[in-house]
Amino acid sequence: MPPDRSARAKGSVASGLSAERMALCALALKGYRPLARRFGGKGGEIDLIVKRGRTIAFVEVKARIQIDDAVTAITPAKLALMHRRIGDWRARNPWAGGCVLRIDAVFVGKGSWPRHVAAVAPLDLL
Repeated sequence: MPPDRSARAKGSVASGLSAERMALCALALKGYRPLARRFGGKGGEIDLIVKRGRTIAFVEVKARIQIDDAVTAITPAKLALMHRRIGDWRARNPWAGGCVLRIDAVFVGKGSWPRHVAAVAPLDLL
């Protein structure tokens, strides 16, 4: 018998949190420091917000068994949601006005090192 929906959802959340931890470690090794995790709320969130120098990256983490499958997992709807959440974050953090802002992604596949892609999508400033 297949697992019920709640068991699959719990597994998905645990897998997502593990992928976020892996992504954060990979970014930390590149000199990024975390500003926020799982920023947002009702309707969706930004997985990670990190900073290196004057650059702030809003990071979407995608985990799939095959890393190449993760690359295609960022949809236009997800990007629209990220733009709304970035606007929320900017409103709460006026100090970041002089920083370079961008949308990055970290793709995580089973048995492979996370792949960080800078400026994965345009950031239309609000």
